[in-house]
Parts: sequence; structure tokens; C-alpha cells
Amino acid sequence: MGAIGGDESVQWDKMNGAEVVNGGGSGAGSLDRIQVLVRVRPLSDKEIARGEPAEWECINDTTIMFRSTFPDRPTAPTAYTFDRVFHSECSTKEVYQEGVKEVALSVVGGINSSVFAYGQTSSGKTFTMTGVTECTVADIYDYINKHEERAFVLKFSAIEIYNEVVRDLLSAENTPLRLWDDAEKGTYVENLTEVILRDWNHLKGLISVCEAQRRTGETFLNEKSSRSHQILKLTVESSAREFLGKDKSTTLVASVNFVDLAGSERASQAMSAGTRLKEGCHINKSLLSLGTVIRKLSMGSNVHVPYRDSKLTRILQPSLGGNARTAIICTLSPATSHIEQSRNTLFFGSCAKDVVTNAQVNVVMSDKTLVKHLQKEVARLESELRQPVSNSSLEAQVKEKDNQIRKIASLCISLGIHTDKLIFLSIHS
Repeated sequence: MGAIGGDESVQWDKMNGAEVVNGGGSGAGSLDRIQVLVRVRPLSDKEIARGEPAEWECINDTTIMFRSTFPDRPTAPTAYTFDRVFHSECSTKEVYQEGVKEVALSVVGGINSSVFAYGQTSSGKTFTMTGVTECTVADIYDYINKHEERAFVLKFSAIEIYNEVVRDLLSAENTPLRLWDDAEKGTYVENLTEVILRDWNHLKGLISVCEAQRRTGETFLNEKSSRSHQILKLTVESSAREFLGKDKSTTLVASVNFVDLAGSERASQAMSAGTRLKEGCHINKSLLSLGTVIRKLSMGSNVHVPYRDSKLTRILQPSLGGNARTAIICTLSPATSHIEQSRNTLFFGSCAKDVVTNAQVNVVMSDKTLVKHLQKEVARLESELRQPVSNSSLEAQVKEKDNQIRKIASLCISLGIHTDKLIFLSIHS
């Protein structure tokens, strides 16, 4: 990505699929399906000791098949196809390079992205997400070092959702944080700590703090089971150095989320009781809400999507059906004892394949550049309203354009610009 130079407002108008997030118009964006990957872990020592066979086979790079190894279970082989399937001998580096990298690194081009791992407890989600996070951040810093023509600022924040309570992982205080909805920002976490990063080592230290703060506990299936959903957020801002401090400057602003979900679990298998049982109930309930949202989104645009059923889905809403590119890594245990859970994970992934997001380049403009952009947008809308159209579509088009003009006028007011003067100038400029 090179510098945005020259008359930036003119060049920006020519960029495809862009959105101005500091007010003042938006492009169509790029429709993109969620990237769904499957990673099968090796059999654990406990599973090997119990003599459990591996019931799942990766027959090629995109297909995984269930084959029953028991003659008394005449189950027909069932195949599932995804964007990419990784067998048990594949490294996390391979998962990143071949399945996640393109989506995750969209952030340096001003496009929001999210990567998250979904699967049952003890299936390798945290192991996978730790490696993916490290690979992504290393590549982001490598990109920064190769593009000295742009000035970068990186910011980091982290939360966990434990028993439906949101907590700041960068704060020593155990204070529950509230979620708020904003017309411009969407759902956000109140009073969340955001740290400006000095370098890669600074981020490594902060991630270590998050690991220490996150709730974990021992279950029968996992000695160090994650008992909360963790969301690490890295925001990347960049501007062309030659235009810093000038009226025509613009800044690309985007975030990448690394989401390590707690694993679904059956109380009978995990042998949970007391606190662990309560945690498992909250985990399963929020994952059920996530599954419902994914199913509804896969049905198309004419259904109600219950994002507000859980805090997890409220926070992940932009990643699931909004302005972001998203990759989901479904993690599986191949063991016989986890067949049902593995099927549920693959069903979730199959639904997620049909979900469409609308990723857009996010740009913050200086006030003067924004005013010029708004003037051109108003003039364009007024011009379209004057064009002859059939009576059947005229009313709908007028209503749509009026709504767009109202939004632009609202943004102008927020910037202290008189809207009548702006419209007059846009028509007569």
C-alpha cells in the first residue's frame, strides 16, 4: 500500500469500495463470505491410553470425512467441505499462512478483520490462536518496516467475557464493564483500557499480562481449560508522512480482532461441578447464541438476527455480518468420545460458510477534506434526483436520497458546518 498523495480528496473519490468513517459518505464496500477452516488436532495422551481411534480423516485440502472404525456402528461416511482443512500434522504456521494470513493482514490496508477459533473444550483453540496472533503481529511489524513512507500508530486492548461479565484484561481491577450502543461506533465497551504500542516486545508483554489475568481452570478434559471468551483487539492507524499536519491529510484506521472462544463442553464428559458447572453453563449458553446468530445470517437478509441475546454476539456483530473480513478456525478432536461435539462444530462451520460480510476501507479525513467530500456527495445526490425515472421507482428513490442527505446533514452539524450553505455551495461549486 503506497502513500495517499496529491489531491487526496480527488484520489479518494476514485478508490473502490471505501468508506469515510469520520462522517461524510461511504462506498459500496466488498461483499465477502466468511472464510471457514478446520484444524484437526492429534489424539491426546489420555485418548491414546484409552485406546480411542481417530474417527475423522482429512481426505484432501478442503474435505474432512467421518469414518466409523467400529463394525457395530454401520454409519455411512459423511464428508464436509470447507475453504481449507488441516490434518493433525500441520503446524500453526501452516494454518496461518494458508488459511488466515490474507484476512488478518487486511487491517494494514484499512479493512477491519477478525480471526476466531471455535470448537469443543480441549480441541486446541487457545494453542491455535496464540500462534496465529504471533504470526499476524510479526507480519504487521514487518509491513510497517517496509513502508517508511507512511506513519503508523498501533493501539491494543483486551477483554474477557466470563459468566456474561465483561472484564478488562489490561486492568488490575476486577470491575465489570458495561456495553453501550452508539450510532457511529456501534457496540463498544465502556472505560476499556487502550494502550499505544511502542514495539513488538511491548505487545508481547501486554499479551502475557492478558494470559495471566484470563480465567482458567482444570476439568477432566483439560488441565488448563479457558473459562472465558477472550478478545484481543489491535488497531492500526496509518497516514502518508508527506501530508501529516496538512489540511488534505487522510488516515486509514482499522482493527483486527483475535477471538479465542471458550470451548463447548458436556458436563458429563468434563465431570464439572460447582463453579466449573456454572462456568460451563454460561459458556454453552453464549455459544448457543453465537450458533443461532450464524444460522440466521446464513439464511439471508430477510430474517431477524438476535445479536442482543448475549454479550459475545453483541461485541462480535461487526465481525459476523458487518464491516469486516472474517476467518473462523473450527478445531476438532478426532477421538471417538468426541464424535457428537465434532459434528456440532462442523455444522457450525457449514452454516458460517454462507454468511456474507461487507468489508470496507475505513478512512478518517481532515475537516477541510471532509467538507469537500460532503459537498461533492450532496451535489451527486441532488443530480440523481433531477434525472427522469419511472413513476413506480421515483418515490422509493426520493425517499432513499432524502435519507442519505439527512445523514450527511447530521454529520455536517456535528462538525459545525451550516447545511444550507453546504448544499448551496455543492450545487453552485
